[in-house]
Amino acid sequence: MSHEFQGKTALVTGASRGIGAATAIALAQAGCARILVHYGSYKAGAEEVAAAVRAAGAEAIVLPGELATEDGIQTFLTTLAPFATSIDILVNNAGSLLQRAKLAETTFDLYNRVMDLNAKSTWFIAQAVASHMTTRGGGVIVNLSSIAARNGGGPGATLYASSKAAVACMTKGMAKELAPFGVRVNAISPGTVDNDFHAKFSTREILDNVVKLTPQGRLSSNEDMAAVVVFLCSDSAANIIGQTIEINGGMWMV
Repeated sequence: MSHEFQGKTALVTGASRGIGAATAIALAQAGCARILVHYGSYKAGAEEVAAAVRAAGAEAIVLPGELATEDGIQTFLTTLAPFATSIDILVNNAGSLLQRAKLAETTFDLYNRVMDLNAKSTWFIAQAVASHMTTRGGGVIVNLSSIAARNGGGPGATLYASSKAAVACMTKGMAKELAPFGVRVNAISPGTVDNDFHAKFSTREILDNVVKLTPQGRLSSNEDMAAVVVFLCSDSAANIIGQTIEINGGMWMV
């Protein structure tokens, strides 16, 4: 346990599974005092993560909130309000492809839901906590982008890729605005992670091909991502501002 995390409160969105779950647990193991475990629809998963957080010695509070609509985001912000003043670390992890859809197949509803979930929620949840961080003179925000933001995504994933490119851009803008007030903003950009996301949206054949192309010769893990998030939240990353860290086993070089 690191003393630098003692007494701190972290909010991790989309923490019921995958990268978010691993990150919530890793922050608890690093010494955070309280983890706010947000979930969209998978309550059972959020409760399991909360139990693991408590086992690591931290308080866990489970917060529901559907972030794929503007109304849902606003409802979650109301739920979050009583905790917003105490948040030291924000990990904007919630996001999804929702469904693969090529240009001709895309509806206005799908466009709005993808952008709301991945980009709009990131912006407005950061807005809700940043003013309190700046008042205290410190805080950390880590956003979740994607390698898709750099390469346009796979078939039917252009909207998702675009939303994650928006997150990378937001990260730089937020960092410039908030750094003078002691708030550090960065992002991570996962490659292909062997988790529920790709179990749902990719085939085994696609994943095996990614492994063949990846210099490291394996898919990334949730824990790979969580470790970098914890690093970015730590004092060791005190001089890292506005960066999007690529984590993909070398796939970005291919």
